[in-house]
This record gives sequence, C-alpha cells and structure tokens, in this order.
Amino acid sequence: MKKIVIYLLLSITTIVARAESNPDSLAYELQRKTINKMLDQRRQKFAQYDESLSKHTGIFGLQTKKDIRRSNDILMDIVKTDNEIFKQLKILLDFRVYQQTQVQTHSNQVENDVVAYMATINKLRNQIDQIKKQADQEKKHAYSTNRTWFIIVLVLFISLIIFLSKKRKAEMHGR
Repeated sequence: MKKIVIYLLLSITTIVARAESNPDSLAYELQRKTINKMLDQRRQKFAQYDESLSKHTGIFGLQTKKDIRRSNDILMDIVKTDNEIFKQLKILLDFRVYQQTQVQTHSNQVENDVVAYMATINKLRNQIDQIKKQADQEKKHAYSTNRTWFIIVLVLFISLIIFLSKKRKAEMHGR
C-alpha cells in the first residue's frame, strides 16, 4: 500500500513538473510581453499626442490646421493601437481560459486514473483474499487426505503384522 501511495505522489509530482514546463505557458508569457510592449508604445504615442496639443505654431500662438491634423493623426494611431491591444487581450484571455480548461481536464483525468487505480488495487486485494482462502482449503483438504492415507497404510501394516504373526503361530503349532 505504501508503494502505491509513493507511486501516486511521484506521478502527481511528474505531472505538475510537466505542467510548469508546458510550452503553452511560454506562449502565454510571450503574449503578455507583446501586450506590454504595445502598452508602452501607446504611452509613447499618448505623450506625443499630449505634446502635439501644446504645440501652437500659428500666428498669435494659435494652432494651425497642420497642428490639429498632426494631433488627430497621432490620436487615430492611438485608437488603432488600442484596438490592437484589445484584440491581443482577447487572445490572451481566450488562451487563459483554454489553459484553465486544459488544467481542469487534466485534473479530472488524473482523478479518474487515481480512482481506477484504487479500484484495481481493491480488486487485486479481493483476489488475493480469495486465493488465500482457496490455499487454506486446499491445505486442509491435503492434510485430511494425507491423514486418511496414513490411517489406511497404518491399518494395512497392522493387519499385515497380525496376519504374519498368526501365520507364524499357525506354522509353529502345525509342526
């Protein structure tokens, strides 16, 4: 029983180690890094946008159409970046859900395997008990059979001795 428990613990440890070195986790981390890079780019673009709003190259310190267009272009670029970030976040969240589903499925599979192992162990224990009972019955039967044969041989031996002694007495009286 102890060997089985140790085997199950080693199996679970191996499974956890495999899950930690899973390439899916690496892909998840790469996706996170991609999103973080995109967020850094967005921060830079927003800083550019904020700077472009403060630029007034026109007469009397007013903004020109060119200044406004430049700000709008930067703002559109920020919106495009935001949309791409949302797409990548969706991928990341879908991936996370996939990982959780995979872990849950694997956990259920391991649990089912453990239950199956336990059922097999119980089945084997029952078979061992039945074999032990059969062996005990066969020992009792063999003992009984041996005892019967011993009694038969003993009776035959005693009968032979009695027969031979009567025959010897008869020969001695007959002479």
